[in-house]
Parts: sequence; C-alpha cells; structure tokens
Amino acid sequence: MPDHDILSDAEREALSAVMLEPDLPPQRVLIADDDKDARELLAEILGLDGIRCITAASGKAALELLESNKSIGLLITDLRMAPCNGLDLIRQVRESERAALPIIIISGDADVRDAIAAMHLSVVDFLLKPIDTTKLLALVKHELGMVL
Repeated sequence: MPDHDILSDAEREALSAVMLEPDLPPQRVLIADDDKDARELLAEILGLDGIRCITAASGKAALELLESNKSIGLLITDLRMAPCNGLDLIRQVRESERAALPIIIISGDADVRDAIAAMHLSVVDFLLKPIDTTKLLALVKHELGMVL
C-alpha cells in the first residue's frame, strides 16, 4: 500500500510558517479613572499578577489609547469621571471599531439605574468599591484568556 501524505508540499510550508510565527504580544488592560491614586493602585494590583496595564486619566484619553493600541484586550473604567463619565465612555466604545471589547465598571457610588444602564451596554461586570481583588483578578484573567 503506497504512503499517502495528507498534506501537500504547499500546505506543509504554510503550516510551518504559521507554527514559526512569533507569539502575539500579551493583551493589556486599559484602566480609565480620573483618580490618579485609584488607577495606579489598580494597575499595581493587576501588575503583581503579571497582567500588563495602561492607564488613562479621562474618557477621552482612554478612547485615544483604544484607537492607537490594538493590544488592549480589556477596559476597566470608573463610573464617575469628569467630563466624560464611564457610561459615556462605554457608549462611545460600543459605537467604535472596538465595540466587542470586554469592559468592567468599578464604582464607589452607583445606583440601580447605573447598573441597569451598564448591563444594557453589555459590560462584563459592575464592581463596587472597595473592590474584591480576588474576584477582579479572576474576571480579568478570564476575559484575557489567561489560565487561572
């Protein structure tokens, strides 16, 4: 019985090229919060677990980073920011080319209407401050496809 190769030479070369491609850069988390201490603390907490973060001091800065940095795989935003609050930021993201981006909202001051509005915007979760870091880390790792 003759040997039959499943792959042609061209298919074998294409497969080899894909296997040798460099790994994609790790996905980053964009943290948007107008409170410098809060965003730096959150970035530090995630960073201690090997999660790479970028921070933005406003909704506008966050949108600019999302447009220019395709390695951002998750947005964590504070609900209360000025002049563009977290819900406004999420609406703008949902209307952009990054509409499918997973988003987590954090807030120390939220009501039921805010939570309902957030869920209508398809956020991953709505976390109240003080943040349960174990839950946050699990959410972030899940959304970035990292092993828990």
